[in-house]
Amino acid sequence: VRTASNRVMKSILPPTILQSLSTSNIISSLSELPSGCRYLIGTHDGTFHCDESLAIGLLKMLPNYMSSDAVIVRTRNPEILQKCDIVVDVGAKYDPSTHRYDHHQREFSGVLGGYKTKLSSAGLVYQHFGKDILRSILSSDSTEPVSEEFIDICFDKVYKGFVEHIDAIDNGISVADGPLRYLVTTTLSSRISHLNPAWNEPQSAELSNEQFRSAMLLACNEFSGQVLGLARAWWPAREVVARALQERLEVHPSGQIAVLAQACPWKDHLFDLEAEQGLVGRLLYVLYPGEAGSWRVQAVPPSSDSFDSRKKLPAAWRGLRDGELSAQSGVDGSIFVHASGFIGGHANKAGAIELARKALAC
Repeated sequence: VRTASNRVMKSILPPTILQSLSTSNIISSLSELPSGCRYLIGTHDGTFHCDESLAIGLLKMLPNYMSSDAVIVRTRNPEILQKCDIVVDVGAKYDPSTHRYDHHQREFSGVLGGYKTKLSSAGLVYQHFGKDILRSILSSDSTEPVSEEFIDICFDKVYKGFVEHIDAIDNGISVADGPLRYLVTTTLSSRISHLNPAWNEPQSAELSNEQFRSAMLLACNEFSGQVLGLARAWWPAREVVARALQERLEVHPSGQIAVLAQACPWKDHLFDLEAEQGLVGRLLYVLYPGEAGSWRVQAVPPSSDSFDSRKKLPAAWRGLRDGELSAQSGVDGSIFVHASGFIGGHANKAGAIELARKALAC
């Protein structure tokens, strides 16, 4: 039997949330309902999918549903579902006022504001409870106060970078128009699907419910990893990028070269700060430390998900290395320029700045 232990290699869930998920009481009928149940969370039985596995797991991260007195019932029995405090991915009804969050009904076409992808149950739960879920994860991970500015930014980034593709897959929306160039078979949705008992394995409600717990743990572990990664590594980089923008005129009078004090996730921050400061499209090159004292010169892309560049490094430099590149660029100590021209390297900071200055002039 496949379980969470062999699917979630290492949990990064905060301990209180891990406890909530791993000890969740999951039943199939009201005859199994334990005494002291305060909240009943309903979803469908049978084959589970990524969207409701994540949706139910996210609900179990909320303070109201985190304790053992919030019980999950997996059923399609309408009489049982009617008794539930909240119902997800079943029931053919979307009504936040009664906590009904299904998306399968013909008339449903809801999307998150600013996006075009139809919501699944995961997106619906995220839309209505997402910011509280983020606060729950972050407050469980740190004693530091949670910035509401970060919550707002994180809410959008986690949807775009994690939840949206789950919505799309569950609703049958392809990642691209036309034939795909290759298959991606290791998405979270596909890995969740493999936790369902196979056709030639033992079948029972008890086994399916136990596997559903494994699915919740897998989905929520990766969701939490996304959130905590943003909080621990991505958000602190904003200050590094902001300082580089503030000092850009000291590097070159054009203000088109930014020098980061250290390598960090910079692209999203750069685009956000450009927009805030009226500098959209202005920055062309970002420099940052590489390995063993070397420095990198990277061309800024038009957007964070683009492989193109606003201004590539000169064509005459592309694909060259070491002495040949130094001779061609006129900057001794040059190490390489990628064949596509999106990045290059120099042995030291001063040389990297000189490469960027020369590239501007080309």
